[in-house]
Amino acid sequence: MEFLAVILANHLILFSRYPQPGTTKTRLIPHLGETGSAQLQRQMTAQVLRQIRPLLSPTAENSTRPISAEIWFAGGELSQMADWLGTSWALHPQPSGDLGDRLLSAVERAIAAGAERVVVIGADCPSVDSVILQQAFTALQSHDLVLGPATDGGYYLIGLRQPLADLFSGIDWGTERVFAQTRAIAQALHLSVATLDPLTDIDTAADLPVWEALRKQVISVIIPTLNEAAELPSLLETLSPSGTLEVIVADGGSQDDTRAIAQQYGATVVHSAPGRARQMNAGAAAAMGKTLLFLHADTRLPQKFPHLVQQTLAQPGVVLGAFDLLIDGTLPGLRWVERGVRWRSRWFSLPYGDQALFLRTDTFWQLGGFPEVPILEDLKLVRKAQTLGKVAIAPAVVSTSARRWEALGVWQTTLINQSVLIAAGLGVPLERITQFYRRSRSKNLPPDPFKIRKKNRD
Repeated sequence: MEFLAVILANHLILFSRYPQPGTTKTRLIPHLGETGSAQLQRQMTAQVLRQIRPLLSPTAENSTRPISAEIWFAGGELSQMADWLGTSWALHPQPSGDLGDRLLSAVERAIAAGAERVVVIGADCPSVDSVILQQAFTALQSHDLVLGPATDGGYYLIGLRQPLADLFSGIDWGTERVFAQTRAIAQALHLSVATLDPLTDIDTAADLPVWEALRKQVISVIIPTLNEAAELPSLLETLSPSGTLEVIVADGGSQDDTRAIAQQYGATVVHSAPGRARQMNAGAAAAMGKTLLFLHADTRLPQKFPHLVQQTLAQPGVVLGAFDLLIDGTLPGLRWVERGVRWRSRWFSLPYGDQALFLRTDTFWQLGGFPEVPILEDLKLVRKAQTLGKVAIAPAVVSTSARRWEALGVWQTTLINQSVLIAAGLGVPLERITQFYRRSRSKNLPPDPFKIRKKNRD
């Protein structure tokens, strides 16, 4: 069984590989290890898919004709690919044969299905962006062949209007002669050829600086989830994955549609054992970006937050940042809670997780990630960060849901939270504190006094 694509006039095919350690990016295993090389394959594929997705449904800013797309994969089973990338992508296993055989098969199949222009790219070149892809399809309107030369002598992109077997025959695949040989065949066939800007495939250790430079521009937003299908759509609508923004949903075993919704919106889904700390660490391990931002599913970031994040971390001595907190509700007392958060964050440099903590990836791992404790993992990370440098508050607010306060009431929720902090400060074991917190959050607590007064007034 395959996940089939609807073939449009402009059709894009991505060649990738299931990121199985030991069989992926093998030339990089001596430098990155088996797991690191497989993780690189995973990250590069996700980066290229972020560039493809905007072209599938053009907007006012991107008014070009839409493209259709599919992924031809090697290694792994269809079920593994679907679990990794979701079912919203059309998936097709690569046939046997050398690279030329597989490329020709992909082009032939797309043309037979109705495509008028076919572009094939590989996941090994994460610098390919939506602009380059648009240029390739535009060039195919007036040229027989489009090639994107790679700096190692191969090509990262080939575009055709008809399947030409000669272009894939007699090529020394995997060598520095691939591009030159293909150009020579094209000239012998009297084809008109458009050549794109050269880019670098990430195949060897010498190529890794290109990848690192690309990572430096990316912020990875990591969202821990457990049955957040109700909150996730409105959140992900505000976070469009792009070349500089990676969205990772670190799911702890949701039983609802959380994972399907995340994949539908283009987020990368990472599976983890439940527990917010474990989930956020798993998300960070999969992240491409040089900057990490941890976001609760019921919290919304301010506009232009990437600029605010980079601006805050660029301040001398700052190792971790967060935002001021706005609680999206009208219950009496919420404004006092906000003032208390602002006072705590600025005077004691102690922002909590619902304020969207952010820091550099290297710093995060230097701190050892989130301590995998059942509660207060955010507080422990911030306190450790204070030993390395400053904790700063960005000049903007995040808006978080009032659902926690609405469930039990403002003062009761505040009392529970403060009791947890006091107990932790006194050295009470976190397991006991967690039991108290969960028991206190149960529905067996007395009603909120504000609700009592409101009922009496009514």
